[in-house]
Amino acid sequence: MSETIKVLVVDDEERFRNTLGKLLTAHGMTVTVAEGGERAVEILRSTPHDVALLDVKMPGMSGQQTLLELKKIDPDLEVIILTGHASVDIAAEMIAHGGSDYLLKPYPMEELLGIIHIAFDRRKTAKGA
Repeated sequence: MSETIKVLVVDDEERFRNTLGKLLTAHGMTVTVAEGGERAVEILRSTPHDVALLDVKMPGMSGQQTLLELKKIDPDLEVIILTGHASVDIAAEMIAHGGSDYLLKPYPMEELLGIIHIAFDRRKTAKGA
């Protein structure tokens, strides 16, 4: 039996994060949603997750700041950067600071699911599981 992947979805767009949360849950994942970086940090401090899906452009704590804070809490957390803005340079910079991968919105669901599974496998390997 395979392990359930715990995903933290961080996006300021309520409709997007809730829809994505439902889709990932339908694919057998345990999902927690956060409306911004501050909330994501609170959640990760109290509940471990395997993978975070992180929007780049958010009010308050930016995607970049959120990435750094999440990695301080859990250095092995796999963080996939999601951006609907043509901010590939920012996404690339975030990869250099510990992000695992990035996708431009909109993206095929199959592609996101594949990246999540790869990230989860990488995390298990890093943790020696």
